Amino acid sequence: MEERGPWKTLSFEERYSTPWISVSHHQIIDPSGREGIYGVVHFKNLAVGIIPLDEEGNTWIVGQYRYPIDAYSWEIIEGGGSRERPPIESAQRELREEAGIVAEHWTEVLQMDLSNSASDEVAIIYVAQGLTFHEPEPDHNEQLELRKVPFAELVEMVMRGELRDSLTVAGVLKVDRLLRDGGISLQK
Repeated sequence: MEERGPWKTLSFEERYSTPWISVSHHQIIDPSGREGIYGVVHFKNLAVGIIPLDEEGNTWIVGQYRYPIDAYSWEIIEGGGSRERPPIESAQRELREEAGIVAEHWTEVLQMDLSNSASDEVAIIYVAQGLTFHEPEPDHNEQLELRKVPFAELVEMVMRGELRDSLTVAGVLKVDRLLRDGGISLQK
């Protein structure tokens, strides 16, 4: 029996697995002492998000169709990275692939658990500055549209509810606050 805080795990088994996730079924004793079940989605990679900022206060977002929600979504640059390598390397790769941008300066601004009642997915969000531009090189299964927008406009899009992706909403609001409070400067 394994203890997780006030929970006790009697047994567990993996029920489903892909290269990206696995789903496990847990027989548990909950904090009240009752036996029950718990399903856990394990993400095999970290989620990384990147907000590139130029000296004029512009950023870049990516539009793509998201299969799970059956909708088109505008988002910050984001993707997955191996848990076996430093997350910054995955962020640098994603920025180069999706936007064609290479950044000289990187600042980690946020770590977050994306759905901690059902999964262990962790996200790390960075601001990238000192930008140089190249041709994007998206993965074979990505059909992306890249858009340059003033960061202030991106904040308003979040506030109007036009952007719903969790990394985008949390990252944009955190960076907005850091810019206003002096934690990040547009001049690098």
